[in-house]
Amino acid sequence: RCRPVTSDLCEEPVRIQGALVCKRGCDSLQSLKKLCVCLTDRNVATPRDYYFALAHAVRDHLVGRWIRTQQHYYEKDPKRIYYLSLEFYMGRTLQNTMVNLGLQNACDEAIYQLGLDLEELEEIEEDAGLGNGGLGRLAACFLDSMATLGLAAYGYGIRYEFGIFNQKIVDGWQVEEADDWLRYGNPWEKARPEYMLPVHFYGRVDHTPEGVKWIDTQVVLAMPYDTPVPGYKNNTVNTMRLWSAKAPNDFNLQEFNVGDYIEAVLDRNLAENISRVLYPNDNFFEGKELRLKQEYFVVAATLQDIIRRFKSSKFGCRDPVRTCFETFPDKVAIQLNDTHPALAIPELMRILVDVEKVDWDKAWEITKRTCAYTNHTVLPEALERWPVSMFEKLLPRHLDIIYALNQRHLDHVAALYPGDIDRLRRMSVIEEGDCKRINMAHLCVIGSHAVNGVARIHSDIVKNSVFKDFRDLEPEKFQNKTNGITPRRWLLLCNPGLADVIAEKIGEGFITDLSQLKKLLNFVNNETFIRDVAKVKQENKLKFSAYLEEQYKVKINPSSMFDVQVKRIHEYKRQLLNCLHAITLYNRIRSDPSKSFVPRTIMIGGKAAPGYHMAKMIIKLITSIGEVVNSDPYVGDRLKVIFLENYRVSLAEKAIPAADLSQQISTAGTEASGTGNMKFMLNGALTIGTMDGANVEMAEEAGEENLFIFGMRVEDVEALDRRGYNAQEYYDRLPELRQAIDQISSGFFSPRDPGCFRDIVNMLMYHDRFKVFADYEAYIKCQGQVDQLFVDPREWTKKVIRNIACSGKFSSDRTITEYAREIWGVEPSATQISRSSCPANNPSKASGSLQK
Repeated sequence: RCRPVTSDLCEEPVRIQGALVCKRGCDSLQSLKKLCVCLTDRNVATPRDYYFALAHAVRDHLVGRWIRTQQHYYEKDPKRIYYLSLEFYMGRTLQNTMVNLGLQNACDEAIYQLGLDLEELEEIEEDAGLGNGGLGRLAACFLDSMATLGLAAYGYGIRYEFGIFNQKIVDGWQVEEADDWLRYGNPWEKARPEYMLPVHFYGRVDHTPEGVKWIDTQVVLAMPYDTPVPGYKNNTVNTMRLWSAKAPNDFNLQEFNVGDYIEAVLDRNLAENISRVLYPNDNFFEGKELRLKQEYFVVAATLQDIIRRFKSSKFGCRDPVRTCFETFPDKVAIQLNDTHPALAIPELMRILVDVEKVDWDKAWEITKRTCAYTNHTVLPEALERWPVSMFEKLLPRHLDIIYALNQRHLDHVAALYPGDIDRLRRMSVIEEGDCKRINMAHLCVIGSHAVNGVARIHSDIVKNSVFKDFRDLEPEKFQNKTNGITPRRWLLLCNPGLADVIAEKIGEGFITDLSQLKKLLNFVNNETFIRDVAKVKQENKLKFSAYLEEQYKVKINPSSMFDVQVKRIHEYKRQLLNCLHAITLYNRIRSDPSKSFVPRTIMIGGKAAPGYHMAKMIIKLITSIGEVVNSDPYVGDRLKVIFLENYRVSLAEKAIPAADLSQQISTAGTEASGTGNMKFMLNGALTIGTMDGANVEMAEEAGEENLFIFGMRVEDVEALDRRGYNAQEYYDRLPELRQAIDQISSGFFSPRDPGCFRDIVNMLMYHDRFKVFADYEAYIKCQGQVDQLFVDPREWTKKVIRNIACSGKFSSDRTITEYAREIWGVEPSATQISRSSCPANNPSKASGSLQK
C-alpha cells in the first residue's frame, strides 16, 4: 500500500528519521523500535514478534482514550446500554484499530522504514472467531457503531478458549480442527481479576421468614477480560467484556478431605469447561447442559456487574451509592441478542426480589422496562426449548421464578380471553407434554418492553405468525430494526481502493453517514467514474485470484465472472440450488464446446455444523463437482467451481471486494435478514436473490431492476405448501434438472462411490422443506440475464454504481440509531470526548485503572 503520510496523529507533526511523528512522542516508528528492542534481537525476531510489537504500539494509542472515555461516562452518568450476546464474531483487530484511530498511514510508513510489509504482519493475527455467523458478526458491527455514535455501551459475552472450529477439507469432506486462537496470546485484551465474580449452580431453594434463599450451590468464578472498542476518529473507546470461567480454590474440597488431591485439582476442569468452547451450531438448538451453563454464566456475571456499576455511578446523587432501583430502567438498557441470554429476565428478578428485597410487582415492572429482545430466526428447529428437568437440577430458583411469572401471565391472558384454553396453551412459557419444556422465546416476549425482528419481512412474519398471539395482546411491543454492517470494516478496511474512488467524488462524510452515498447517483453516467469503479474491481479480482492460486493451486481466469456464495452451509440457504446451476452450466458447455459462454468462477464457502449430516454432504457435493469440472479439458477456464475452505471474517474481507455476483437464494420466508448481502452490495457486486430477508429492502432501495430477483415470494411458498409440494413434477418437466439429478444420483460426480449422494437426492425428491426444484427454472433463467449483462461491462458497472449509491440504509450506524431512539431511549452523540486529560501520548502515564 502506497499511501501519502498525513498528519493524523496530532497537531504538532515533525519529521524524525523520515517518519511523521509529533513532538510529544506519539510516534509509531519510535514505539516499534523500542518494542522490538525490548522483545528480541532483530537478528532473531520472527514476523510474529513484529506483529506483537506493532499491536502493542497501536494499543498504546488506545489506552489513554479508553481511560478517558470511562472517566467521561462516570462523570456524566449517562444511560448505559448492555448488549448481551453469546457470540461476538470480531475477526482481526489490528487493522480495524488503525483505521478507527486514523493511524494507518503512519503505521504503514513506520513499518516500511523497518523493511517490513504491513499486510504480511496483519495476516499473522488470528481471527477472534467467537461466533458462528450472522448473529455474532452483527454483534461485532453493532459494537463498532455504538462506539462511533458515542453511546455508553458495553458488549458482554464469553471468552471462549476455542472459537468456531477451523475447517479443513480432506478428500472433499469437512474435517473440524480446534481453533486455538489464544495459543500465542491476545494483545488486545486486559484481564481484570479485581472484578472477578461468583456464579452459582445447582443447590436447592429454602423458604425462610427472611425470604427465599438459594443455598448449597456450587460456585464458579467469572474472570472478566476487557477488549477496547474504538469509535471512528471520535476518541470514544468502549468496552467489550468477556467472561472466563475459573474454579474457586476450594472447588471439590471434599475430595481433598478423602486424600485424592490430584483428582480434586483435575476436577477444576469441570468448572472451567464452561468457557472452553463455542457451540458450533447456527440456526439449530442443541439442548446440552453445558450450553445452558454457558447461558446462565454470562447472564449471572453480567447482571452483577451492571448492578455494581449502577450503584456506584453516583454523579448527581446525594446518597454515597444508589440503593433505590426505581431509576434502574432510566440508567440501564439490556438488549438480548436472540434467546441465548434470556435468563437475564429471571436472574434480574431473582436479584431484585431475593437480594435487594424489591416488591415482586415492582421488580417485574423494572425488569420489563429494562430488557428488550431481538429475534433472529423463525426456523422451528432453532428455537430454544429447555427441559424443565434440567432447570430443576441446575437452576432451581430460576425455575420457581419462571413458573410464577408464567402463572401471572396466563392469569392475565385468561382474564382477557375467558375460556380460550387453546390460546393459553399456545402462549404459555411452559410447554406441557411428556417432556415439559421452557419456551425461551415466550419468556423473552413477556419479559421485555420491546421485541424486534431484523428485516421488515422477518418482523412481519414474527408479528403475524410466530408471536401472533402476543402481538394481539401487546401490539405496541413489536418493532422492526433492519440489520446493518459497519462501513469502517466492510468498506474502508477491506476495500480501500473503492473507498478512495468514492471519497474523490463525494468527500469522506460517507464513512460515518453512509446515506451520503446517494450522491453517487449523480455519477452513474460519468465515464471516468465508471472506469475507476471497474478498475478497482479488476484489481481486487487479480489480488484474490493470486490468493486462490496460492491456497488452492487452481488457475483462475481473473476476467471471468466471480460468482460467490459465502455463508453457513444449511438446507434453507440452498447451496444445492447453486450446485444445480453449476452442473447445468457444465452440461451446456459439454454439449456444445464450440459455443461462446460467459466464463464463470463459482465460489462457495461456509462451515457446516459438525453434527449436521446433510450440510456436510452438501460440502462433499460441491467439492466433487469442482473435481470433475476443474479437470475437464473441454471446459477449460470457462467454468471453475471452488470451495473456499475455512470461511471466516478475514477471508470475507478478501472475497467480498472481489465478487461480481452475490448469491442470496434462500427460500422466501426463511432468512431473517442476512448481512453478507449488504456487504456485497456496498462493495460493488450485483445480487441474484429471492425476495427474502433484507433482499426485499435492498431491491426497494436500488430498484428491483438493479438486482436479479427471481423465484417464489412468501405468499407463493405458502400457496405451494397448501397445495402440496411435489418435486417429481419438476423433475419430470425440466430436462436439464432431470439430467443434473441423474448425474448426482448415478455417481457421475462420485465415480469411486456411486451411492455417495443418495441422501441428497432422496431429500431433494421426497422431503425437501425448502423447495429447491420449485425455484430451479426461474433461477436458471435469471442466471441467463446475469450473463447477458456481464458481457456489457459499461452497463454492468452502471448497475454496480446504482447499488453502491443505494446501500446507505444498510449501515449499522442507522440500525443502532433506531435502537437507541426507539428501544433504549437514548440519543447518539456527535460530541468528541476531550483528549485534554488523555494520557494516550504518554503510555507511561496510562497505567491507571480503567474506571469500572
